[in-house]
Amino acid sequence: MKYALHITVILLSALLGAFGAAGPVDAQEPKKILSIEAFDMISTVPDTYLIDVRTRAEYQFVGHPMGAYLFPYRFLTDTFKKSDEEYAYQLSAKNEKFMEQVAKVFKKTDNLLVICRDGERSAQAADELLKAGFKNVYNVEDGFEGSLFPFSEDSNRHKYFRQLAKRNKIHGFNHRRHNGWQWWGLPWTYEMDPKYIYPPDLAPAEK
Repeated sequence: MKYALHITVILLSALLGAFGAAGPVDAQEPKKILSIEAFDMISTVPDTYLIDVRTRAEYQFVGHPMGAYLFPYRFLTDTFKKSDEEYAYQLSAKNEKFMEQVAKVFKKTDNLLVICRDGERSAQAADELLKAGFKNVYNVEDGFEGSLFPFSEDSNRHKYFRQLAKRNKIHGFNHRRHNGWQWWGLPWTYEMDPKYIYPPDLAPAEK
């Protein structure tokens, strides 16, 4: 009887341990939302903030969501070369001060909605924020401008559709015009309000 009870306790402990180990795995996945959902959250849920992780140039010259805080996850460099299909100026490695600066402005319990151009950099930044202890992190997966047209979640179909669109000179090929903050008609601006600018840029220059 005692032996059977002992085995039962061991099995229950193992099950509880497995459940406990599996719990944090789900917690380490940032929630995915679309721009229109992000806008609704900002409008209705207290302590909700939008973090724009694009470059300074994108934020200023392409425009940004109204009320979005600029915290670049990467910076634009002067390195010009071919990457993937096209020539372009390259982005830097991760901004080493990103987490430090975000932590100075927001609480770990705030709802942080992370947005970039198309959901790629924001996914990386959101994942890092979650691992750093921020509890409520969301990736705005359609981004500010949206994905390049055409787009598919399936990598093979994505490549195939892009080949077809390019070969047949489909209108809008390689343009960002089918989803994203701007596509939804959500409020955005070119105004550079110091309240939302990357904090180190507001510090007095060292002599």
